[in-house]
Amino acid sequence: MVRRVMRLANEAPVPAKGSFADGYGPVARRFAHQLATGEETGASLSVYHRGEPVVDLWGGLADRESERDWEQDTRIVLFSVTKGFAAMALALLVDRGQLDLDAPVASYWPEFGQAGKQAITVRTLLGHRAGLAYLDEAITLDQCVDPSCREVVLRAIERQRPAWTPGEKQGYHAVTFGLYARELFERIAGEPMAAFLRRELLDPLESDVHLGAPAELDHRHATLYPPATPERVGRMVAAALLAPESTEGRATRAVLAPSSIARKALGVAKMGRAGVGAYASPPVRRVNLAWASATGSAEGIARAYLPFAAGGEHGGRRFLKASTLEPIYARQSWSERDLVLQKPVGWSQGFLKEERHLFCPNPESFGHAGVGGPLGWADPVDQITFGYALNASDWRVRSPRALALCRALYDSPALLDRSPASRPLNR
Repeated sequence: MVRRVMRLANEAPVPAKGSFADGYGPVARRFAHQLATGEETGASLSVYHRGEPVVDLWGGLADRESERDWEQDTRIVLFSVTKGFAAMALALLVDRGQLDLDAPVASYWPEFGQAGKQAITVRTLLGHRAGLAYLDEAITLDQCVDPSCREVVLRAIERQRPAWTPGEKQGYHAVTFGLYARELFERIAGEPMAAFLRRELLDPLESDVHLGAPAELDHRHATLYPPATPERVGRMVAAALLAPESTEGRATRAVLAPSSIARKALGVAKMGRAGVGAYASPPVRRVNLAWASATGSAEGIARAYLPFAAGGEHGGRRFLKASTLEPIYARQSWSERDLVLQKPVGWSQGFLKEERHLFCPNPESFGHAGVGGPLGWADPVDQITFGYALNASDWRVRSPRALALCRALYDSPALLDRSPASRPLNR
């Protein structure tokens, strides 16, 4: 893919690179501040408004040891931002009449319907309410990557019994969402999710996101810097002791409880000594793990969401009907305290629905965040798409850096000055 060169009206504040349109100074200054203070090692931020780029920023280091700069097209593993792309693929099947969200999953995948799962609907599964947040049969990340182990993994997810009565509770299916969503998609579409997304969505939108990135893109990948285990554990324990009712405090207690659903859900697909850094390794980047292996740039993320923020259309091409997207604007699943994330959160057809004002003031907005801070988001009210990528991961459930950038965006004059009449979806 040819690198897109954009020159917007204003040069990025030092030490950031890139440019931004008039009226978006606050978000540009916030991004530069995070680089200047060392909160970021390397990062990029891309925002589109009404289909046009308005923020195109990057900076810092892609690799500390070599001091390689982070460029506009630098790539990084996006973790659970991947789930948003999986939700896009499924939405396209819904749009084409190939997937009924209220049909039992077993009607498309008969082997799924064992061990008490025969009545689970697609909507219940995609809303993280199926009770399938973990697996009783241990699997490893290596097995998920190795094609020869496909049957082992498939049998494990098919034999799994729900941990609660499906539909009654909500618990983030951190890993298993991708295992189930990919198999369901491929049973219906008859082809890999990754290939379908590239042909039907990502290539036409000129997005550089890949589920299963080819080797020729390796030179553009940044080095991932997850928090060191002692640092992460220390911060989590401190949160549990000093701020027990904070999201991090509650999440820490849940993860430390030996038999908790949170501990089991986050422990699916054992990663070995590399820990979460294993997802940034070439073997994992090469494959389509529909929960965490997508890679791309911030701009690639923002471009992937363009039709989802504009009624299904972009650049004169209709990708989805507006009627397909409208149900996603409402919370189809919601919990004031998700059993895994330990915070108020919900989903609509696989897309994350956050607390109002966390990422966006408009409750119709949706997308998906990733562990460590990356974010892909669509706001269909103000027709905003937002892509944020970084290599110094945060340890918290929601990264303060991502939240600060979102607040700065909606505090920018270009959005503060919009008239209510221009926001027809706002309810």
